[in-house]
Amino acid sequence: MVGSPGGATEAAGAAGTGSAGLKRSLGFRDLVVYGLLFIAPMAPVGVFGTLDAKSHGSVALVYLVATVAMGFTAFSYAQMVRVVPRAGSVFAYARSALGEGPGFVAGWMAMLDYLLIPAVAYLFSGIALHALVPSVSQWVWTALAVVVTTALNMWGVRAAARVGFAVLALEIAVLAVFVVAAVVVLVRDGAQRDWLSPLTGDGSMGGFSLAAVLGAVSVAVLSYLGFDAIASFAEEVTGGSAKVARAVLLCLAMVGVLFVVQTYLVALLSPVQAADLAADPSKQGTAFYDAVDGSVGQWLHDLVAVSKAIGAAFAALAGQAAAGRLLFAMARARRLPGLLARVDGKSGVPRVALGLAAVVTLVAAVWAASRGDGMDHLVSVVDIGALTAFVLLHASVVGWFAVRRMGGPPVWWKHVVVPVLGAVIAVAVIVEASRTAQVVGVVWLVVGLVVLFAQRGRRAGADAGVDVGRSG
Repeated sequence: MVGSPGGATEAAGAAGTGSAGLKRSLGFRDLVVYGLLFIAPMAPVGVFGTLDAKSHGSVALVYLVATVAMGFTAFSYAQMVRVVPRAGSVFAYARSALGEGPGFVAGWMAMLDYLLIPAVAYLFSGIALHALVPSVSQWVWTALAVVVTTALNMWGVRAAARVGFAVLALEIAVLAVFVVAAVVVLVRDGAQRDWLSPLTGDGSMGGFSLAAVLGAVSVAVLSYLGFDAIASFAEEVTGGSAKVARAVLLCLAMVGVLFVVQTYLVALLSPVQAADLAADPSKQGTAFYDAVDGSVGQWLHDLVAVSKAIGAAFAALAGQAAAGRLLFAMARARRLPGLLARVDGKSGVPRVALGLAAVVTLVAAVWAASRGDGMDHLVSVVDIGALTAFVLLHASVVGWFAVRRMGGPPVWWKHVVVPVLGAVIAVAVIVEASRTAQVVGVVWLVVGLVVLFAQRGRRAGADAGVDVGRSG
């Protein structure tokens, strides 16, 4: 394992809090399962209508471009996990490459993302289950999903991965059924739009617009948030960190293909033009289901809904597990209370950190489920923390390889050009984010800086006390 500033402190902190160390029990397949679960193979279902309207009908092209754009971030993760194979992901990378302050900021901003994305996923699950069983309140279903998946996470990372694999297989099977049914309908009845329109636009809004596509990409990248969670399991994988790097890249490539294929097909099935969706935003949320209902039938609608309900809960399971690892890593580095660095000796799970993540997620998800505008409030802010952390991730690659020149002379195209382009993309998406998200991000950042400076003040005081004691 490559050393980093504060490495000895981490070890001492872990020992002082009774940490038994994370257990290495995950294989390559397990990592990919966690990544795919967190993202969810059918993530475009809920945002298809919005992206179709924004891109003038070029929705498949939007996901193609978004996959390439997020590829820069995946590549930077793959570079850093090889040299800093530690739990905590971007917190560990920025701390090693840029220093204690930037490392704390990266972890603090990522924490906002890791705590809120599972809350959104749980809320999606609660909404879908309530639609299937209206007699049970939405918030009850949401809370039940949190309890069940938290119990699996507490059981152990390997057990959760096994159950997650079964759920992922179900999602992939449902997606395969959709693809086959869509192809059959298209061959039998023909397409509602031109065959190239998902890539070139449907013509209802004046033809192809590059600006419209790029504007939609800023929304589409949110579908990918979560693939980076794979890196947080770096200390629990068997066979070395190279597996983690490969899993990050493979996971992004797989979901990119799945996203492009399903949006291409559903766009061809959609009887509603992009201009109509833009004129009536109320139709955007159900556009995917409406296209399936009109072309294939209600049975596929219901099948997709059930899959989304279960899949969303297990996407939250993967997110909750990653959040627990981030809290554990920051506590081990003495950036959060040491109690969070405790690891259960039998299961190898940081149960205290995981429990805290579960409580915060439960409160946020149930609060949102009990309000009519809860979804809007949550969705509007989930991306800002991750995107800020991504900027510091890319800066870490430059800092580690090009500035500090760790490991020899840098390879400029992958240690400078790629991370700089990735940072530019992340900043561009932040600029395009909602005003609410930007305000929440700034407030969360300010709170984090206050915590950081308070910690530095305490450490300086402690060091001064030690010096006085020695001189006495």
